[in-house]
Amino acid sequence: MTETTALETTTLEKLDDRGRQIVFTGARTSNTFADTPVTDDELADVWELTRWTPTMANTQPLRVVFVRTGEGKERLLPHIAEGNLEKTKAAPATAIVAYDNNWHEEIPNVFPIRPEMKDYFEADETARHGAGGWSAGLQAGAFILAVRAAGLAAGPIAGYDAAGVDKEFFPEGDWTTKMIVNIGHPGENPWFDRLPRVETEAAVKWA
Repeated sequence: MTETTALETTTLEKLDDRGRQIVFTGARTSNTFADTPVTDDELADVWELTRWTPTMANTQPLRVVFVRTGEGKERLLPHIAEGNLEKTKAAPATAIVAYDNNWHEEIPNVFPIRPEMKDYFEADETARHGAGGWSAGLQAGAFILAVRAAGLAAGPIAGYDAAGVDKEFFPEGDWTTKMIVNIGHPGENPWFDRLPRVETEAAVKWA
């Protein structure tokens, strides 16, 4: 193997400045949405990006319901807080980002080198939800980045009745709502003023 070939196999490609701006530095939470439709193919693309997120032992406990029909919105809106109601009505799609309480059942498929882990997490509920909740959190954050990477605006909201959403959409108790994200294209005056970030000196240490 030549020196050049070795370098090519150990050096990763860096995201260019425009890509960084789209996904990170220039991206904003959208508070209004245009009536431009969002297609099922676009939403599928968001999930296709999200599902490659790293998780503990590749267990992938996150699940998503894309609410994008009138009937679906009618089921969801009664559980949305008043301050988030108009933006959720306007968004062409709203994602219920959920946690699969039985994620361990997929272990033989997604982590075949250690299928016995399924039995371990079946027997220990505390360990199951500790590990699963941690991995689902990783995927939930990546979901917002995936929306941006797919050319759409993300509007995550915190004001909603999680128990009500769970009862309506997951009556069997198999999934649990973790986050709700409105998805679409920015509408009129979509952004609040950019707020400060914690100074690097206060957030980063070197060892």
